[in-house]
Amino acid sequence: MLGKKKKARELFERLLKLRNDVGLLSEEYDPRAKRQLGNFPQAFTHVALVNTALLLSGENSSSRR
Repeated sequence: MLGKKKKARELFERLLKLRNDVGLLSEEYDPRAKRQLGNFPQAFTHVALVNTALLLSGENSSSRR
């Protein structure tokens, strides 16, 4: 949304690599220990993941009307 779509896509791809074997995320990630922390699975994390995927794909509520 800031006009940095390439950087956003790169960060999104990095995030996808952090998912577990069934594609789920927790609410936090410890980069030093390279492990997920906190509540698991975390609904808010997955809502943000889906919304980001929609934004990066160009799909949003205004384009579906």
